[in-house]
Amino acid sequence: MKPGIHPAYGPVVFRDRAAGHAFLTRSTATSENTVEWEDGHTYPVIDVEISSASHPFYTGTARVLDTAGRVERFERRYGTGAALPRPR
Repeated sequence: MKPGIHPAYGPVVFRDRAAGHAFLTRSTATSENTVEWEDGHTYPVIDVEISSASHPFYTGTARVLDTAGRVERFERRYGTGAALPRPR
């Protein structure tokens, strides 16, 4: 790597406000806000809207869409689509 052309890479705390979860990692992202971490050091903190602690896919609260039911409901409402050829 060429010196002087890359952003600083250091420890940063990412905090998910919705879940009350925070984790310390390394990143090139920076912030004016700081937080004192469990180890007693102060790190820049970046607040995020969603993380693995609050995302429905990771928490197991994701809904599965019933696509077959949706197609049948569409066909009941608008017909079988005789004007449109169905894929085989």
